[in-house]
Amino acid sequence: MKLRIEDDTLRLRLSGAEVEEFARTGRVESSVHFGTTPEQRLTYALERGSEPAQTLPHAEPVQVHYEPGALTVLVPFALAKAWVETDQNGFSHDLPLAENERLHILVEKDLSCEH
Repeated sequence: MKLRIEDDTLRLRLSGAEVEEFARTGRVESSVHFGTTPEQRLTYALERGSEPAQTLPHAEPVQVHYEPGALTVLVPFALAKAWVETDQNGFSHDLPLAENERLHILVEKDLSCEH
């Protein structure tokens, strides 16, 4: 899975095999290592919510969970199901941040990718 971060944009691109894994397990993750210890890596993941999707009123449909060393994009079950079961290439969401800023989240199938 490719991760691209630029300004307030977060983009994930999944290969065909990764889309299949996400459809089967509800989660796909990758890591990038910056040093020799486990603490010196960033793990990033795409995770599907459980069925049935129970969201709170005013909850954002796509969410991001961040803690040091781990970044997870959380996607509602229905959106994930529609994405993996159709020829829909991707989906996006603008997540509100503090001070009227937004994080643009984009998740795409990278079906020409061979890695």
